[in-house]
Parts: sequence; structure tokens; C-alpha cells
Amino acid sequence: MKSVKLIFLFCLFCIFSFQVVFGQRNSIPEKVEKLLKKMTLAEKIGQLNQYSGNWEATGPITTNVGNKLDAVKRGEVGSILNIYGVEHTTVFQQAAMQSRLKIPLLFGQDVIHGFSITFPVPLAEAASWDMKAIEKSARVAATEAAASGVHWTFAPMVDIARDPRWGRVMEGAGEDPYLGSLIATARVHGFQGMGLGNLDAVMACAKHFTGYGDVIGGREYNSVDMSLHTLWEVYLPPFKAALDAGAATFMNSFNDLNGVPATGNKYLQRDILKGKWGFKGFVVSDWGSIGEMINHGYVKDSYEAAQVAINAGNDMDMESDSYLKNLAKLVADKKVSERVIDEAVRRILTKKYELGLFSDPYRYSDADREKRILNRKEHVEAARDVAKKSIVLLKNEHQVLPLSKNLNSIAIIGPMAKVKQELKGTWSLNVGNVNDIVSVYEGIQQQVGKTKLLYAKGCDVTDTSRAGFAEAYKIASQADVVVMAMGEQFDWTGEAKSRSNIHLPAIQEDLIKAVIATGKPLVVLLMAGRPMVFNYTADHAPAILYTWWLGNQAGNAIADVLFGNYNPAGKLPITFPRSEGQIPIYYNYFNTGRPAHDDVQTNYPPSYIDLSNTPRFAFGHGLSYTTFNYTNLQINKKNMKKKETITVTFNITNTGKYAGEEVAQFYLRQMVAQPLRPVKELKGFEKVMLEPNETKTITFTINSDKLSFYNEQLEKITQAGEFSLMVGSASDDIRLQDNFTLVD
Repeated sequence: MKSVKLIFLFCLFCIFSFQVVFGQRNSIPEKVEKLLKKMTLAEKIGQLNQYSGNWEATGPITTNVGNKLDAVKRGEVGSILNIYGVEHTTVFQQAAMQSRLKIPLLFGQDVIHGFSITFPVPLAEAASWDMKAIEKSARVAATEAAASGVHWTFAPMVDIARDPRWGRVMEGAGEDPYLGSLIATARVHGFQGMGLGNLDAVMACAKHFTGYGDVIGGREYNSVDMSLHTLWEVYLPPFKAALDAGAATFMNSFNDLNGVPATGNKYLQRDILKGKWGFKGFVVSDWGSIGEMINHGYVKDSYEAAQVAINAGNDMDMESDSYLKNLAKLVADKKVSERVIDEAVRRILTKKYELGLFSDPYRYSDADREKRILNRKEHVEAARDVAKKSIVLLKNEHQVLPLSKNLNSIAIIGPMAKVKQELKGTWSLNVGNVNDIVSVYEGIQQQVGKTKLLYAKGCDVTDTSRAGFAEAYKIASQADVVVMAMGEQFDWTGEAKSRSNIHLPAIQEDLIKAVIATGKPLVVLLMAGRPMVFNYTADHAPAILYTWWLGNQAGNAIADVLFGNYNPAGKLPITFPRSEGQIPIYYNYFNTGRPAHDDVQTNYPPSYIDLSNTPRFAFGHGLSYTTFNYTNLQINKKNMKKKETITVTFNITNTGKYAGEEVAQFYLRQMVAQPLRPVKELKGFEKVMLEPNETKTITFTINSDKLSFYNEQLEKITQAGEFSLMVGSASDDIRLQDNFTLVD
């Protein structure tokens, strides 16, 4: 009887708690309106103004406000970025509490792939094709950031990118809108957890809205010129997925889209985002992008820039000072309605209430919690787990991998063998200690026991001197097996890091060639934030692991894969070209009237007469230490009406000697359609673990949504016709194929 009473009391408590929380949430609009009525126009404009703390500024400082704490006290600042840590956020929040209305500040930070514990760069995480792992990465980052007083991360970047010359390719999920949409959802869920107001949640920010990943020539900040059809088909879906996942904020982009800067683009911000999609959060400009519309030649001064941006739907001004200096006059001049300003302020205040900052402005600034949360053992373990899942086995001839732990000696050669800080990659915060980062050498050392490790650097990343080649050759000749750690500089990707040459830098391939000449079994580790070109290595190295930039636990994760503690299952989320001349290159292209081919004996030449049309490594490519056989494709019906579904099943069998995971990929193609459809589109995948000789049945369901696309009027439609369905291990490795027909 006593237990029944306890259960009853517990239920009452839960109901009461739900009513309290729900009631508070319901009362937020009323509280916002009440506060708005108390605010002067100047105080409203202050809420739309964001300044940087200048610690690690991610753009040019465009403000000249003297003491920013005084500006906060005057109510001229609604948000601060680049200030983190309880000690520092407390100081700024105390200043906000000295303003007339005591409206708390929002603290924003670029928490891109980890906070104190650094995880793999986002493009690497995308190679895991593992949504739970990606969400876990964002969850840990949010937990640590929130414990350090951060309310808001400027992530995830969900820009589709088909050009690896673009430096910010490392910050996104690659080239595919379907995969990118799933990853956008996972990252938003990870950052925001169980919801805003929880002490381990930070506001997500879907960026950059939009088209930024298609800058002409892959050159940072450049123009974007694309059809609206491509915009809706390829570039908008991940943003819609982020919105549907509950992303609290959006950030617009530096580029112009078809002649209109995104920051001042009403079609994007008001018509699509806040109109058609019904977005309830707020939009922040990218760093200084409101003022940069002057440089675009779109407006003549900051007065016009502020007018265009606020009317187009940009709510918060990051670091351009345009709103603070001009909005009051624009209202007086009747060029901006105060109702427009009220709408923007309303959106920002709502998020501050949802975070609980009005109840307790310091609730995220708890020194004891910060000390307790940062660098937890489980966070380190999570970083190692995500890192090993992000590694892609590109090649493994003669089964060089996995390595035995009982070898007499291993030669570790290359400029990346002993580096540490570099393993974090760009867009990482300097919160942790460099001693917490595990180098490749250390990771191998911790796993080999009595095996003798030999080391030679060989060359630096950008060396032109071959002086170290002789030592590298000598060391390699003495070893049972050679591991070469190569790659680009860690800061060659990220914002403003576009490159026209994406080859493995300098003489590194010459070093690889010299070591290959020893005849020793060889494994090449390639570290980068983008696809690189490495044709000699791809042709001649027997084993290649693409390890990206993996973060704090890089060395341990790489060693886990090298020695078979983990069987790699990563798949490329972006196509690797043979040459920069192929760029942009991606798997989901349209066929032409004379489809590209590589047979030079035909009556007309291939698309390139000096280069294969195929990529070096295709989207979805990634090997395993075991092998998988696909069989028994079954479709439950050959004809499908638009409101019906089709079920597709097939078997996967592990035909090798190692347990391993396979990412089975499901592609569709509509054979005849108007407008054109790509030669294949990813519409599903499943990551499945199989023991040797084990078989599992995989099921995919096809509904009308998977068959839909945008017509020339930008309406989402389905068209009757024949579809080809393809199942395989990569976009260029289709194992099973059949067809069905969609009927009216």
C-alpha cells in the first residue's frame, strides 16, 4: 500500500511539474509583450546588436565602441560572442544587470566540433554515416559549452558543397542533400538536447542561409549564381531539416545569391524561411555582413544597409554596428516600421525566456558545474568512438591491414606522425590542454607492446628539401611495416582557406614514392579537412586510410583502426576528384544528350580528352577489412500508386573473416521526367553490423515523398513513370538493381 501511495504522489509531482513548465512556456508570449511595452526604441535596437569579445575574433573588428561593458550597461547590446568561461560570462552578465531593464545577454560561440574535448571536423563525422555518433558529438559539445556559460553555438553548418577547393567544406556534411539533411537533424538534436532551458542545451544555428557552398570557383565569399530549381532541390533541404528539428536560430551568408546579398535577401528570409516555412526563431547576420553589402555595391552606406537587412528579415546584427547607428533614424524617416523592429526583438526575447535567463541570468555560469563537466572521462571516450567511426579505408590491397600487434618493428614516417595541436583541425577552441591530444605516434605506441617503433619525419608539410628522404628510406628498410602520416596543414581549411591547388602538398608524394621503393608493406594515413588529390599514392600505395582531422583522440582512434580493434566502416560524404580540372564533380548529375564516357574508340570523344571522367574515389566509397555480399533483392510490387508504398528487401552477408559494419546505400532514378532528374539520388541507407558468415535482411520503404521533386514552378510534385532502384556499397558500386513504375 505504501508503494502505491508513493507511485501516486510521484505521478502527481510529474503532472504538477509538467503544468508548471507548460504554463511558463505558454506565458512567454505574454511576458515578451509586457516587456516590449516597457522598452524604448533605443533599448529595442540594443537587443538587435551583437558584439565580439575580441578574444578569438572570427572576422575583422568593425566596431569602435570603447568599453563594451559600458555599452552593455547602457542596454546597447543584446548578445556577445567570443566570450566563454564562467568567470568571463559572469562579468558581462553583471553589466547587463546594471542596464535599466536588466535584460540578460546571450553568449554565442563557434562550437563547431567540440568545446574542451575536440571531435573530428564535421566533414569527417559525416563520413561515419552514423547519426547516433554525430548527435553524440554535438551533445557532448553542448554539455561542455553550456557549462562554460555559452547559450548559443553558430552550428551546424548545413551548406551543401560540391567544390573541395572551398575551405569551409570541412565544416559541413558534403555534397548530398539527403545525407546532409539527416546530419543537420542529428546535430540540431545534439546541441539542443531535451530542449532549450535545460542546462546542458545550447541554441543551434543553421548556417549559412543560403547557397554559400556553391561560391564560384570555390573562392571564399564569392558570388553564387544558380537556378532556383537547383536551390530548392539541392541547397535548401538541409536547412528545412534543421528547422523541422527545432533549430532555434538561422544565420545568413556572406555571398550574394543571383545578384542579391543573402543578408538583404527578402526572398530567402521573409518569403521562404519566415513565410513559407513558418520559422519562429531569429536570424543573425554573419560577421559584419550587413555592412558588407556596401562592398557588394548593393547599398551606398550603412544607413541603407540597415534598412535593407531589417526589412528583408535579418533580426540581429553581428559586428557591423549598422543597426545601432541607423535604425532609430530609419524609423524616424519612416523607412523602417517600428513594428518590424518589434518583431525582431520579440523573436530574440522569446529565446532568452526559453533559456530561462530572465529567471536566473547566471544559471549557465556555475563554476562548480564547469569544473565538473569539462573533460569528463565519458566525453573522451565519445571523442575516440566518433573519431574511429569517421576514418575511411580507401584502399587495402594484399590485406596489408589490419596490422598485427606482434610485429618486430614498425616504421612511423611523415610530417604528421608526432604533431598534436594540428590534429584538432581548424575551427577548434583553445580550451583544452595540448597534452590531452594523442598523436599518431603515441596512439600506436600505446597498443604495440614489445614492438619496436622507428621514426623519421622525412619532410615538413610544405618542404621543398629532400634532405630527410635518405633517413626515411633507411628507417623504412629496417621495419616489418611502414605507416606514413601525411597531409595538408591543419589551417588550410576553414573560413577564408580556399585553395586552387588541393594536391597532397609539396614533396610528400615524392617521399611516399621513395619509401614505396623499399618494397615494405605500407599504410598511408592522409590528414585533411577536404578531399585532396594524391594520384601517385592512390595508384601505388597498397593501403590508404583517410583520417581527416580527428580531434583530441586522433592517435588512439587511428591506432584502433590500424590494429583491427575497430573495423573501419566510414564512407565518403563527398566525391574525391582526380584533378582540380574536374571540379565541380559529384555523383548526382544530370545526363546529357551525349553522356560522358571513357571509351576513346567511339565516334565522338569523351568529355575530357586528357582525363578520365570518373572520380578518383566516388561518393559513398569506403572499404572494410571484411567483404559483403548483396543478394536476393525483392520488391513487393512493380506498380505503385501515389498514395501507396513499395517495400524493398535484400540480404547482406559478411563473407570475410572479420566482424564489420556495412553502410548499405539505396539510390533511385526516375528514367524519364520533366524537368530532368539525376542519374541517381541517395534515398536511404542503413549501417548494419555483421559477424563472419552472418546474413541480415535490410528493408527500405519507398513512398511518394522519396519520388517527389520540384517542377519548373517550384512546386513539389511526383510524376508517373518508370523508376530504377539501386542498392550498393557506394554510388559507383551498385550490387543489386530493379525497377518499378509509379502510376497515376
